Amino acid sequence: MELKVLNIEGKETAKKVTLSDAIVGIEPNDHAIYLDVKQYLANQRQGTHKSKEKGEITGSTRKLRKQKGGGGARFGSIKSPLLRGGGRVFGPQPRDYRFKLNKKLKRLARKSALTYKAQKDGLMVVENFSFEAPKTKKMVEIMTNLNIFEKKSLLILKDQNIFVSLSSRNLPQIKVVNISDLNTYDIMNANNLLFMEEAIDALNEFYAEN
Repeated sequence: MELKVLNIEGKETAKKVTLSDAIVGIEPNDHAIYLDVKQYLANQRQGTHKSKEKGEITGSTRKLRKQKGGGGARFGSIKSPLLRGGGRVFGPQPRDYRFKLNKKLKRLARKSALTYKAQKDGLMVVENFSFEAPKTKKMVEIMTNLNIFEKKSLLILKDQNIFVSLSSRNLPQIKVVNISDLNTYDIMNANNLLFMEEAIDALNEFYAEN
């Protein structure tokens, strides 16, 4: 798949780059995308939720009323789940929500997500650029020139660029990632994928090796 390279003014240049059909020309697998996104969201959960059960409540164990004849449910103490302030029945306990996925399945999911974006013309390539210092105003200007400032966009770099990352930190609709950190959730969550020119070759090479 050939993509035209834009400059930071949003105008087309004479350059073109090729994105391998092995990445954006496959038959998308929806279930692979579902599993990879599910794993990503599960990994974000702390799993520190906790409620006290009856045995963990501090309070008297005195029997409040006789076992039968009261006309209501029986309970043995003030710590009963039936009473306000009592323990909770089968409440949440700390747990780890993470689960494993096959590496090939995750790779298939990312390729499927990229294919969907390619089919919807959601891929763009911009000439390599950098900043000498964090410049949020300059980042806004570039995204406005590319006509994607108002949309959720994913800027994909070959390697980490601290000034580019810091320049987009205060812009909630723009996220910056490296090729090695590209994941299915971010691809599907963005309206547009904006690749740095040098990132295309890195993406082709990355999937050729993986």
